[in-house]
Amino acid sequence: QVQLVESGGGLVQAGGSLTLSCAASGRTVSTLTMAWFRQAPGKERELVGTVKWNGVTTYYPDSVKGRFTISRDNAKNTVLLQMNSLKPEDTAVYYCAAKESRALVVGLSDGWYDFWGQGTLVTVSS
Repeated sequence: QVQLVESGGGLVQAGGSLTLSCAASGRTVSTLTMAWFRQAPGKERELVGTVKWNGVTTYYPDSVKGRFTISRDNAKNTVLLQMNSLKPEDTAVYYCAAKESRALVVGLSDGWYDFWGQGTLVTVSS
């Protein structure tokens, strides 16, 4: 079983930066493919980015590419989401997700992931 706990959400002005953290327990992150999703009020949950078990291969959708970066801290068993140039439309609850998988192909839908954190709210003011 994998437990995920997100932290780092808060209120930030447009153009600002914020770093979210996802602490994993129960497994080391080197055995997990992990992702960040977000869900804005009244909208479906959407993928923000993924990082494969190797800690190197990442994927970002166009909506955040060039602004968001996922990294991994193996010593802390944590995955980080660095968010820069934030926009009001980035306002959402951000969720960390994980799957015990070393598959070559990473799932891009929320149904592919088995473990989820409780979410952390990010609010970007204009």
